[in-house]
Amino acid sequence: MARPITELLDVIRSKNAGPFELTFDLIFKDWAGYREVKEAGIINKELISSLYQIPEEDIISIIYFDPARAIKITIVRPRSAGAVGERDVYGAQQHAPLMTIMV
Repeated sequence: MARPITELLDVIRSKNAGPFELTFDLIFKDWAGYREVKEAGIINKELISSLYQIPEEDIISIIYFDPARAIKITIVRPRSAGAVGERDVYGAQQHAPLMTIMV
């Protein structure tokens, strides 16, 4: 039975990776949850593209970082930090779509 990815995570966050990029961190509670998501390939460019309504070319990287039981995703910011119309200068409120992932 599918469950929200948030049940497997200790941390889910977003932040600036410079003025033109956003980065997302998903840090897992335990190895079992991390391996489950990694081995299933759930977090991929197709999913991130769909969640954020961006072209796959705007996904800079998806890195599985085993030593930290973490996944780091970096994308091109839709608007640069501080640009007119940009509402989250620190990029700290952009992780919400990731919370909808079911595993």
